[in-house]
Amino acid sequence: MGSRAVVFFFFFLAFSGICLSSASADNGEEEDVGLIMNFYKDSCPQAEDVIREQVRLLYKRHKNTAFSWLRNIFHDCAVQSCDASLLLDSTRRSLSEKETDRSFGLRNFRYLDTIKEAVERECPGVVSCADILVLSARDGIVSLGGPYIPLKTGRRDGRKSRAEILEEYLPDHNESMSVVLDRFAAIGIDTPGLVALLGSHSVGRTHCVKLVHRLYPEVDPVLNTDHVEHMLHKCPDAIPDPKAVQYVRNDRGTPMKLDNNYYRNILDNKGLLIVDHQLATDKRTKPYVKKMAKSQDYFFKEFSRAITILSENNPLTGSKGEIRKQCSVVNKHH
Repeated sequence: MGSRAVVFFFFFLAFSGICLSSASADNGEEEDVGLIMNFYKDSCPQAEDVIREQVRLLYKRHKNTAFSWLRNIFHDCAVQSCDASLLLDSTRRSLSEKETDRSFGLRNFRYLDTIKEAVERECPGVVSCADILVLSARDGIVSLGGPYIPLKTGRRDGRKSRAEILEEYLPDHNESMSVVLDRFAAIGIDTPGLVALLGSHSVGRTHCVKLVHRLYPEVDPVLNTDHVEHMLHKCPDAIPDPKAVQYVRNDRGTPMKLDNNYYRNILDNKGLLIVDHQLATDKRTKPYVKKMAKSQDYFFKEFSRAITILSENNPLTGSKGEIRKQCSVVNKHH
């Protein structure tokens, strides 16, 4: 009788464990696997292929979309959470992050909506805008000649704008290098990671609004004199119209290519922004600038590592947040 009782006892424990496990799963306690590779392999196996193809098609038609994808991941993921709060439109109660001074020059959000619509046609209500934002950046980097970076998925979308706190997280281009280093360190990105991320300035352009203070009323003496002539030609007004198409290419040599030419430029005093100049002269960052100027492989390695850390910054997973039906507005039932 004793042995039968023991067998029954262990059977009871095992059965109870199964029941408790099932109950936990039903309550969503075990659903949060966090960020993982191929999160949608069962729920929407074609999701990443659809996003990749849309990025390719959009880049073919509008080359500057890739710059936007790259900026989006920084402007969204560096502000508390990688949760697509950047994409929310303004409401009567809250200002959109897109409309703040820190987000000046961000554009092409409508093309993210295009990608979302394509994904929704395949798998309605499954893939988050946060994951679309991150994966479009990954594929945009490849379009620009950069490295392919395997990134995890499983993010969910936030329900509120963080416009009021952007300046606490996003450094301005005129900030001291100490501030810039501290802001990135707060999300786990070290000095070589920061130097690599700023290599994004290898592509795209800078609006004259952001750099005329280096040209007027007097030219910043640290600027390369050969480059100044070009900057003055592109930015002839001391007070440019923010809505005018007045800008300078970040890299005149390879403006459409993500490469290490940026580091050679800033070592030659051709950086457009104050932060570019500081990166090349500050004793904490200059050694990495010189190393990346010599080795594109090293730049790509550190860039990939930094993008990965940025993309995994405090995401909403499991039952947190939601899967937005439209990336610019929260779902109506909330």
